[in-house]
Amino acid sequence: MAVHLKPETESRLNELAIQSGRPTDELVEDAMAGYLAEVRGMLDGRYEDIKSGRVKPIESEAFFGEFAPTRRAIARPAPRRIHTAARPKFRSNRKSDETRRSWIK
Repeated sequence: MAVHLKPETESRLNELAIQSGRPTDELVEDAMAGYLAEVRGMLDGRYEDIKSGRVKPIESEAFFGEFAPTRRAIARPAPRRIHTAARPKFRSNRKSDETRRSWIK
């Protein structure tokens, strides 16, 4: 099996191999075995929590139903408002800032 690593990760792995005197293949194998054991333990623990009743499972439709309005809002952006009324033009710089701001609104 080939494992593709970022250059910085590969460099760190090579440094660790030099420091420990172990081949990189062996280090990767140990790291993956430890990670998979950790994930298996977490999943087994969650299963035991559900089985014992400490945690109640949620139906997927109920769970995803809560997010449906959010997903629709993200998928469909709000329509753009088109202003057809012409804005008044400034005739001179003598108009006050308040008047200008009221025209812009």
